[in-house]
Amino acid sequence: MGNAKSGCFVSDEIPPLLRDKVVPVADIITPNQFELGYLTDSEVGTLKQTLAAVKRAQEIGPKTVLVTSVQRPETSEDEIEMLAVDGERAFLVTTPKLPFKRNGSGDVTASLFTGHYVETHDAKEALKRTASSVFDLLQNTYEADSQELLLIESQDVFAHPQLQFQVTEL
Repeated sequence: MGNAKSGCFVSDEIPPLLRDKVVPVADIITPNQFELGYLTDSEVGTLKQTLAAVKRAQEIGPKTVLVTSVQRPETSEDEIEMLAVDGERAFLVTTPKLPFKRNGSGDVTASLFTGHYVETHDAKEALKRTASSVFDLLQNTYEADSQELLLIESQDVFAHPQLQFQVTEL
């Protein structure tokens, strides 16, 4: 849908459709922090605000919410976070932020988290696996200086995540 740097980059008809029709019937949603703010008409600059916006999203429909590209004032510029909330339990993971962006990383993150969650029924474990796999995919892509995500070349990190990042329960 969009991000904080470039705003919405889809048709103006898409965001209201997602907010009004899709989110209410979803079991899991995986917005980035910017999209979560839009979907819930909320400020999301701090962890407290982001958690409140997740609660609003849960009131609309989905029990499980993964928020990607979480940036808050106390986060180092060379780090990025993801927040997973399942019911009342909330988990945060911090990874290094690589100095580039490739289209499709949010889609990969959504797919991996959903798959891991369906397999484990555990948001903490799903977040741990997803953070590891996505970081390794992005690092492989960055090191190869590829303009496209190295999905095929990185498939082993999807199937066998290294689990190199600690997930903290909030």
